[in-house]
Amino acid sequence: MEYQKFLSIPIFAVFFLMGFVYYITFFIFTEDWLGLQSSAGSLNIIIFTFLASLCLFSFIVGVLTDPGHVPSSYLPDVEDCSSVSDQEPNKNGVQSKYCDKCAAYKPPRAHHCRVCRRCILRMDHHCLWINNCVGYWNYKAFFNLILYATMGSIHSTVIVISCSCQKDWNYSGTTPLKIFYLACGVMMLALSATLGTLLGWHIYLITRNMTTIEYYEGIRAAWLANKSGLSYRHPFDLSVYKNITLVLGPNILRWLWPTSISHLKDGVSFPTSRDSSS
Repeated sequence: MEYQKFLSIPIFAVFFLMGFVYYITFFIFTEDWLGLQSSAGSLNIIIFTFLASLCLFSFIVGVLTDPGHVPSSYLPDVEDCSSVSDQEPNKNGVQSKYCDKCAAYKPPRAHHCRVCRRCILRMDHHCLWINNCVGYWNYKAFFNLILYATMGSIHSTVIVISCSCQKDWNYSGTTPLKIFYLACGVMMLALSATLGTLLGWHIYLITRNMTTIEYYEGIRAAWLANKSGLSYRHPFDLSVYKNITLVLGPNILRWLWPTSISHLKDGVSFPTSRDSSS
Protein backbone atom coordinates (compact mmCIF):
# COMPACT_ATOMS: atom_id res chain seq x y z
CA MET A 1 0.00 0.00 0.00
CA GLU A 2 1.09 3.58 -0.66
CA TYR A 3 0.62 4.48 3.01
CA GLN A 4 3.55 2.21 3.88
CA LYS A 5 5.79 4.94 2.48
CA PHE A 6 5.18 6.85 5.71
CA LEU A 7 6.93 4.06 7.66
CA SER A 8 10.31 5.68 7.19
CA ILE A 9 12.69 7.36 9.64
CA PRO A 10 13.20 10.43 7.35
CA ILE A 11 9.41 10.78 7.05
CA PHE A 12 9.07 10.66 10.85
CA ALA A 13 11.87 13.23 11.09
CA VAL A 14 10.01 15.60 8.76
CA PHE A 15 6.78 15.23 10.76
CA PHE A 16 8.69 15.84 13.99
CA LEU A 17 10.39 18.94 12.57
CA MET A 18 7.08 20.32 11.31
CA GLY A 19 5.44 19.72 14.68
CA PHE A 20 8.36 21.20 16.62
CA VAL A 21 8.54 24.36 14.49
CA TYR A 22 4.77 24.82 14.69
CA TYR A 23 4.75 24.34 18.48
CA ILE A 24 7.55 26.78 19.28
CA THR A 25 6.22 29.35 16.81
CA PHE A 26 2.66 29.12 18.11
CA PHE A 27 2.86 28.44 21.84
CA ILE A 28 6.24 29.94 22.79
CA PHE A 29 7.44 32.79 20.60
CA THR A 30 4.13 34.25 19.38
CA GLU A 31 2.71 34.01 22.87
CA ASP A 32 5.79 35.65 24.37
CA TRP A 33 6.04 38.35 21.70
CA LEU A 34 2.46 39.38 20.88
CA GLY A 35 0.19 37.17 22.97
CA LEU A 36 -2.22 34.69 21.44
CA GLN A 37 -5.24 36.76 22.44
CA SER A 38 -4.10 39.92 20.67
CA SER A 39 -5.23 40.75 17.14
CA ALA A 40 -1.62 40.81 15.89
CA GLY A 41 -0.88 37.48 17.52
CA SER A 42 -4.03 35.89 16.11
CA LEU A 43 -3.28 37.20 12.63
CA ASN A 44 0.25 35.79 12.69
CA ILE A 45 -0.99 32.42 13.88
CA ILE A 46 -3.69 32.29 11.19
CA ILE A 47 -1.14 33.05 8.46
CA PHE A 48 1.41 30.60 9.84
CA THR A 49 -1.18 27.84 10.30
CA PHE A 50 -2.35 28.38 6.72
CA LEU A 51 1.20 28.01 5.38
CA ALA A 52 1.89 25.00 7.62
CA SER A 53 -1.31 23.28 6.47
CA LEU A 54 -0.46 23.78 2.80
CA CYS A 55 3.08 22.55 3.47
CA LEU A 56 1.77 19.42 5.19
CA PHE A 57 -0.75 18.76 2.42
CA SER A 58 1.89 19.17 -0.29
CA PHE A 59 4.18 16.83 1.63
CA ILE A 60 1.52 14.11 1.85
CA VAL A 61 0.69 14.49 -1.85
CA GLY A 62 4.37 14.25 -2.74
CA VAL A 63 4.77 11.07 -0.70
CA LEU A 64 1.65 9.30 -1.97
CA THR A 65 1.68 10.30 -5.64
CA ASP A 66 3.37 7.90 -8.02
CA PRO A 67 6.02 9.93 -9.86
CA GLY A 68 5.26 8.13 -13.11
CA HIS A 69 6.10 4.70 -14.53
CA VAL A 70 6.89 3.89 -18.13
CA PRO A 71 3.89 2.20 -19.80
CA SER A 72 4.59 -1.43 -20.64
CA SER A 73 3.36 -0.77 -24.17
CA TYR A 74 5.78 2.09 -24.78
CA LEU A 75 7.95 1.91 -27.90
CA PRO A 76 9.95 4.75 -29.45
CA ASP A 77 9.14 6.06 -32.90
CA VAL A 78 10.39 3.91 -35.76
CA GLU A 79 13.02 6.47 -36.77
CA ASP A 80 14.33 6.47 -33.19
CA CYS A 81 14.74 2.72 -32.83
CA SER A 82 18.24 2.80 -34.29
CA SER A 83 19.28 5.42 -31.76
CA VAL A 84 19.37 3.39 -28.57
CA SER A 85 22.65 4.77 -27.28
CA ASP A 86 22.61 7.46 -24.59
CA GLN A 87 25.13 9.39 -26.68
CA GLU A 88 23.24 9.52 -29.99
CA PRO A 89 20.50 12.14 -30.37
CA ASN A 90 17.71 11.87 -32.91
CA LYS A 91 16.63 14.53 -35.35
CA ASN A 92 14.72 16.48 -32.69
CA GLY A 93 17.70 16.62 -30.36
CA VAL A 94 15.97 14.18 -28.01
CA GLN A 95 17.63 10.93 -27.06
CA SER A 96 15.93 7.58 -27.44
CA LYS A 97 17.23 5.21 -24.79
CA TYR A 98 17.05 1.60 -23.74
CA CYS A 99 17.17 0.60 -20.07
CA ASP A 100 19.21 -2.54 -19.54
CA LYS A 101 17.94 -2.97 -15.98
CA CYS A 102 14.27 -2.83 -16.98
CA ALA A 103 14.97 -4.53 -20.33
CA ALA A 104 12.70 -2.01 -22.03
CA TYR A 105 12.77 1.26 -23.91
CA LYS A 106 12.37 4.42 -21.87
CA PRO A 107 10.95 7.72 -23.13
CA PRO A 108 12.92 10.95 -23.32
CA ARG A 109 13.61 12.46 -19.87
CA ALA A 110 12.95 9.13 -18.12
CA HIS A 111 15.70 7.65 -15.95
CA HIS A 112 16.18 4.47 -13.95
CA CYS A 113 16.04 4.94 -10.18
CA ARG A 114 18.25 2.51 -8.28
CA VAL A 115 16.18 2.97 -5.12
CA CYS A 116 12.75 2.46 -6.73
CA ARG A 117 14.24 -0.13 -9.12
CA ARG A 118 12.31 1.14 -12.12
CA CYS A 119 12.36 3.90 -14.68
CA ILE A 120 10.68 7.17 -13.67
CA LEU A 121 9.06 9.58 -16.12
CA ARG A 122 10.79 13.00 -16.21
CA MET A 123 12.83 12.01 -13.18
CA ASP A 124 14.35 14.85 -11.18
CA HIS A 125 15.87 12.91 -8.28
CA HIS A 126 15.03 10.41 -5.58
CA CYS A 127 14.12 12.33 -2.43
CA LEU A 128 14.93 10.67 0.88
CA TRP A 129 12.66 13.06 2.78
CA ILE A 130 9.47 12.07 0.95
CA ASN A 131 10.59 8.45 0.53
CA ASN A 132 9.73 8.72 -3.15
CA CYS A 133 11.12 9.75 -6.50
CA VAL A 134 10.38 13.25 -7.70
CA GLY A 135 9.07 12.76 -11.21
CA TYR A 136 6.47 13.76 -13.76
CA TRP A 137 3.34 13.41 -11.64
CA ASN A 138 4.54 14.66 -8.24
CA TYR A 139 7.07 17.34 -9.18
CA LYS A 140 4.49 20.09 -8.76
CA ALA A 141 3.62 18.83 -5.26
CA PHE A 142 7.33 18.73 -4.42
CA PHE A 143 7.81 22.30 -5.64
CA ASN A 144 4.78 23.50 -3.67
CA LEU A 145 6.17 21.72 -0.61
CA ILE A 146 9.46 23.62 -0.89
CA LEU A 147 7.64 26.89 -1.53
CA TYR A 148 5.31 26.66 1.47
CA ALA A 149 8.05 25.28 3.71
CA THR A 150 10.29 28.23 2.80
CA MET A 151 7.54 30.79 3.39
CA GLY A 152 6.59 29.18 6.70
CA SER A 153 10.21 28.98 7.83
CA ILE A 154 10.84 32.64 7.03
CA HIS A 155 7.67 33.65 8.86
CA SER A 156 8.68 31.60 11.89
CA THR A 157 12.22 33.05 11.77
CA VAL A 158 10.83 36.60 11.84
CA ILE A 159 8.68 35.74 14.86
CA VAL A 160 11.55 34.04 16.72
CA ILE A 161 14.02 36.88 16.10
CA SER A 162 11.45 39.60 16.85
CA CYS A 163 10.51 37.92 20.12
CA SER A 164 14.15 37.52 21.10
CA CYS A 165 15.02 41.14 20.32
CA GLN A 166 12.15 42.66 22.31
CA LYS A 167 12.67 40.45 25.36
CA ASP A 168 14.25 42.11 28.42
CA TRP A 169 17.02 39.61 29.14
CA ASN A 170 18.27 41.54 32.19
CA TYR A 171 15.19 40.65 34.20
CA SER A 172 13.51 37.64 32.58
CA GLY A 173 16.33 35.70 30.98
CA THR A 174 17.94 32.70 32.65
CA THR A 175 20.91 31.02 31.00
CA PRO A 176 19.01 27.91 29.82
CA LEU A 177 16.28 30.14 28.36
CA LYS A 178 18.85 32.27 26.53
CA ILE A 179 20.44 29.13 25.08
CA PHE A 180 17.02 27.86 23.97
CA TYR A 181 16.12 31.13 22.24
CA LEU A 182 19.54 31.31 20.58
CA ALA A 183 19.35 27.69 19.43
CA CYS A 184 15.86 28.20 17.98
CA GLY A 185 16.97 31.36 16.17
CA VAL A 186 20.01 29.67 14.64
CA MET A 187 17.94 26.62 13.68
CA MET A 188 15.26 28.68 11.94
CA LEU A 189 17.81 30.82 10.13
CA ALA A 190 19.62 27.71 8.88
CA LEU A 191 16.35 26.05 7.87
CA SER A 192 15.14 29.14 6.01
CA ALA A 193 18.47 29.50 4.20
CA THR A 194 18.52 25.82 3.21
CA LEU A 195 14.93 25.74 1.99
CA GLY A 196 15.31 29.11 0.27
CA THR A 197 18.35 27.88 -1.62
CA LEU A 198 16.50 24.73 -2.68
CA LEU A 199 13.50 26.82 -3.75
CA GLY A 200 15.70 29.12 -5.81
CA TRP A 201 17.33 26.12 -7.48
CA HIS A 202 14.00 24.62 -8.55
CA ILE A 203 12.68 27.98 -9.74
CA TYR A 204 15.77 28.13 -11.95
CA LEU A 205 15.09 24.61 -13.24
CA ILE A 206 11.40 25.32 -13.91
CA THR A 207 12.11 28.51 -15.87
CA ARG A 208 14.41 26.46 -18.11
CA ASN A 209 12.22 23.34 -18.19
CA MET A 210 15.03 21.22 -16.79
CA THR A 211 15.32 18.49 -14.20
CA THR A 212 18.26 18.18 -11.84
CA ILE A 213 19.55 15.22 -13.85
CA GLU A 214 19.20 17.13 -17.12
CA TYR A 215 21.11 20.08 -15.69
CA TYR A 216 24.18 17.93 -15.04
CA GLU A 217 23.74 16.12 -18.35
CA GLY A 218 23.57 19.54 -20.01
CA ILE A 219 26.94 20.55 -18.55
CA ARG A 220 28.57 17.56 -20.24
CA ALA A 221 26.62 18.10 -23.47
CA ALA A 222 27.66 21.77 -23.57
CA TRP A 223 31.29 20.80 -23.01
CA LEU A 224 31.18 18.28 -25.86
CA ALA A 225 29.44 20.81 -28.12
CA ASN A 226 32.01 23.53 -27.37
CA LYS A 227 34.79 21.04 -27.99
CA SER A 228 33.35 20.45 -31.46
CA GLY A 229 32.86 24.15 -32.12
CA LEU A 230 29.08 23.97 -31.72
CA SER A 231 26.60 25.56 -29.35
CA TYR A 232 24.29 23.65 -27.03
CA ARG A 233 20.76 24.49 -25.96
CA HIS A 234 18.56 22.38 -23.74
CA PRO A 235 16.06 20.86 -26.22
CA PHE A 236 13.04 21.30 -23.93
CA ASP A 237 13.70 24.98 -23.13
CA LEU A 238 10.91 26.85 -24.95
CA SER A 239 10.44 30.18 -23.15
CA VAL A 240 10.26 31.17 -19.49
CA TYR A 241 6.46 31.49 -19.40
CA LYS A 242 5.87 28.38 -21.53
CA ASN A 243 8.30 26.40 -19.37
CA ILE A 244 6.46 27.45 -16.21
CA THR A 245 3.04 26.55 -17.61
CA LEU A 246 4.27 23.12 -18.70
CA VAL A 247 5.17 22.34 -15.08
CA LEU A 248 2.67 24.33 -13.00
CA GLY A 249 -0.20 24.60 -15.50
CA PRO A 250 -1.70 27.33 -17.70
CA ASN A 251 -3.97 28.71 -14.95
CA ILE A 252 -1.96 31.00 -12.66
CA LEU A 253 -4.57 30.64 -9.92
CA ARG A 254 -3.80 26.91 -9.73
CA TRP A 255 -0.03 27.15 -9.67
CA LEU A 256 0.04 26.91 -5.87
CA TRP A 257 -2.31 23.92 -5.54
CA PRO A 258 -0.33 20.63 -5.54
CA THR A 259 -3.09 18.36 -6.88
CA SER A 260 -3.99 20.59 -9.84
CA ILE A 261 -2.23 18.56 -12.52
CA SER A 262 -4.93 18.19 -15.18
CA HIS A 263 -2.56 19.93 -17.65
CA LEU A 264 -0.16 16.99 -17.53
CA LYS A 265 -0.36 14.48 -20.38
CA ASP A 266 1.23 11.04 -20.68
CA GLY A 267 4.78 11.97 -19.70
CA VAL A 268 6.37 10.08 -22.61
CA SER A 269 6.58 12.93 -25.13
CA PHE A 270 7.43 16.60 -24.69
CA PRO A 271 7.51 19.64 -26.99
CA THR A 272 11.00 20.77 -27.97
CA SER A 273 12.48 24.06 -29.09
CA ARG A 274 12.91 22.60 -32.57
CA ASP A 275 9.21 21.78 -32.73
CA SER A 276 8.27 25.37 -31.92
CA SER A 277 10.72 26.80 -34.43
CA SER A 278 9.68 24.54 -37.29
